[in-house]
Formats: sequence, structure tokens, C-alpha cells
Amino acid sequence: MNIAIIPARKGSTRIKEKNIILFKEKPMIYWTINAAKKSKLFDKIYVDTDCNKIKKIAVSYGAEVPFLRYKRYANNKISVNLSTYQFLLRLKKIENLKVKNVFQLMANCPFRNNQDIIRFYKSFLKKNSKSMISHVEPKFFNPWWSVKVKKNKIYRLNDFAYKKRSQDLLELLCPTGAIWLSDYETFLKNKTFYSKNYDYEIIDWKNGIDIDTIDELEISKNL
Repeated sequence: MNIAIIPARKGSTRIKEKNIILFKEKPMIYWTINAAKKSKLFDKIYVDTDCNKIKKIAVSYGAEVPFLRYKRYANNKISVNLSTYQFLLRLKKIENLKVKNVFQLMANCPFRNNQDIIRFYKSFLKKNSKSMISHVEPKFFNPWWSVKVKKNKIYRLNDFAYKKRSQDLLELLCPTGAIWLSDYETFLKNKTFYSKNYDYEIIDWKNGIDIDTIDELEISKNL
């Protein structure tokens, strides 16, 4: 049995009600629920939320919300891995499910579609993976040349990279919250999708977009 968990807590410090804000005429979470449904890979599609308003919207689009997330796991200091772990422990107590694989699909990744999920799952099976995380290839900038700013001063993170041409530097990838997948027992054991020697799968940069800020939201509306 494959299940999908869509984390969607109420609080968001950068975009108010981010997970249900209107995006292309639908609540943000709609696009993730719809992609999961259209993939036809899931026996159950759950939304993990602490909010009755989000619950009502999620259920109206075909997801299940068996309970509300405990408040102690609904703040911005709690990792999404931990909240999903707690969700699975609670679910285990109330439903007798023979879960094989757990997908985590972030609600703020509206461009990830059903075909992305299907291809990702096929790769997971082909590689005989225990845990896999979606990654994208950075576009429009070279991450090797990133800097950090401290007290208005710039510090290079990779000083050696400035002495090389971009085409001579190793390719870097960036993880995205679009699709995370783990064998159920492996996830419960490690309490994270980032298990030892986890695998990766590259998805299209646009489909891997995580919307976390107002600027990202406004740019994404025009894509």
C-alpha cells in the first residue's frame, strides 16, 4: 500500500495561510491533492494539518484528515520530517493499514504533477531504493558562487570556485519538497526521509518550485 501525506500547518510567517492561498484560481493545496489523485498510485491521500479550515478544504478535494496535528508539532521550529513521523504513529493507532511506502508531497509545490510522481516512483522501484528525495538543477545562477552576509560584509562560501569557469565546476543539485518517498519501515526507523545513502531523482526545475515567500508567489503566478 502506498500512502501520500501532505503537510499543511496553519502558521506561516512569510505568506499568510500559504497552503490555502489562491494560486491560479484554486487554493494552493488543491494542486498537490489533484496531482496525487491523478497519479492513481495511492490507496490513501492524507493531509496533516492543525487547522479546521485547511481540513475542510482538503476533504472537499478528496483528501482525508483523520485528526488534527497536535499544536506542539505545528510551529516553525518543528521539522517536517518529525511532523510526518508523528502523523504516522498516530495513524497506526487508529487504522490497521499495511503500508509499504510513504510519500510526502509539500502543499507549496503546485507545479509538481501526476507524471512527476509516477516517474519518481518508477525510479524508486528500479533503484530498489529505501528513501528518495526530489532534486532540481539550479537555473539562472551558479550555486558555487554563493556568499553569506554577516554584519554587512560578504563572505565567499567556496573561494576556490571563483578561480574557475562555471563549466569547469562540478554540477550541484538542490533538494525540493516536491516529492519525498521512503519505505515505511525505513522511515519509522530513521524518523526522516534523509536516511543513510538516500537516493535522489531530478525533476524539472519549474515542477520542483517551493513557494515560501511573497516574491516567489508573485513570480510563480506568471509561470
